[in-house]
Amino acid sequence: MIRATKVHAQYRWSEPAADTVVLDFDDRHRRRMAMTGTRGLEFLLDLENAVALRGGDALVLEDNRLIEVVAAPESLIEIRGADPHHLIRVAWHLGNRHLPTQIMAKALRIRRDHVIEVMVRGLGARVIEIEAPFDPEGGAYAGGGHAHAPDNDPHDHAAHGHSSHDHGEHHHHDGHCDHDHRHDHDHGHSHAHDHK
Repeated sequence: MIRATKVHAQYRWSEPAADTVVLDFDDRHRRRMAMTGTRGLEFLLDLENAVALRGGDALVLEDNRLIEVVAAPESLIEIRGADPHHLIRVAWHLGNRHLPTQIMAKALRIRRDHVIEVMVRGLGARVIEIEAPFDPEGGAYAGGGHAHAPDNDPHDHAAHGHSSHDHGEHHHHDGHCDHDHRHDHDHGHSHAHDHK
């Protein structure tokens, strides 16, 4: 099976794509995965490191043909605030819970989550249920829209869907963090952060 071993960043390519893959947010955060394009082309995504793919990226096959990445529509909620300051306050609460969040000009988008919807409404924001591609911020681990991390790294936040949270963290590959203080989060485990 032919492999896709490289990625051309969002819209930085001009030649026609040989095929297209439509992927949801989770499937756009892989290092190695068998894929089939919408026109039937089968290939193996086989990247050196896990990469956070975005709609508009192109996967480069070994024979240099391109496969366009399209972000699949997902069940989301769009959050609107009374003014920009209100929206920033809501964004802080989402980031504090490590929720993947897409930042729009006048709204925030997250995956549907009843508990979070109740919290957001409690903060006075408006919640609208939508179906749309989900393209959240890459957070501290993204470089130019692409998050690179070793496969199976226990602290690969891009692969776990964490974003909107940048504390300049320093992670070690032995599974332990080197930090000055700890704070707990709603998702059942704690992360420590070294603020400098």
